[in-house]
Amino acid sequence: MTTGMDATSLALLEDTLRKTMLGCSGAELDHALAELGWAEMLSENPDLAIPLVFRLLGETGAHASVLNDVLLETIGGLPGGTPPMPYAGGSWVIWERREAQGNTDDPVLGGLPLRQVPDGELMRVGEAQRALGWWLVGSARAMLALARQHALDRTQFGKPIASFQAIRHRLAETLVAIEGAEATLAAPAIESPDLTSMLAKAAAGKAALTAAKHCQQVLGGVGFTAEHDLHRHIERVLVLDGLLGSARELTRRVGGGLRARGSAPRMVQL
Repeated sequence: MTTGMDATSLALLEDTLRKTMLGCSGAELDHALAELGWAEMLSENPDLAIPLVFRLLGETGAHASVLNDVLLETIGGLPGGTPPMPYAGGSWVIWERREAQGNTDDPVLGGLPLRQVPDGELMRVGEAQRALGWWLVGSARAMLALARQHALDRTQFGKPIASFQAIRHRLAETLVAIEGAEATLAAPAIESPDLTSMLAKAAAGKAALTAAKHCQQVLGGVGFTAEHDLHRHIERVLVLDGLLGSARELTRRVGGGLRARGSAPRMVQL
């Protein structure tokens, strides 16, 4: 990966990353991303690397331990290759740079190779929150794509259910939530970077949960089956939303801080 890309080169890179993520996951994907120059791109152009890679992780349903690299100051993390990840569900967790053992479809962890540890080390939390936000909106777009395709394929009363107003409203509301979250994530964090990152992560978590709710309704019973991919995305966004503060937790934290301060800083220039 290199910086200073034109539109054609960026599109080619995105296509390469997408195919790579569809072809492998876990430790194998960690190695593939390293070969593609993930560490160099993150160091030289994080504003390009983070949205691109994490959004594609969500859209493809793949997983890699690259959040460790965003969170920690040193690429590669701590000795031993298992740097700590932050607060999640009342405890600290580690994202392991190896293939998960046992059942990788554990609904508690959403198929992600996490394990609890007694303590952790926090660094660059704001950037990691934005990375998680892009992962969440990528997952939300994947769920929306599944629901949209089902709405086009499924027929009732002789016509696709996509023609029904209730279905169209659910899909439209999901798209609006995703677009809003992406706009928040893309907003430059200049005056209040920590506050902006928390709100962006909260907006992304809310959008992903909205997508999970509406897309499940559109898919109906099909979405509950183990054979359909929707449940994997839902499990994953539940895990990702909880890392570094859930949408509800971050909203309350920001609201409490602004109330105590008595004013709100300008977040974006309109």
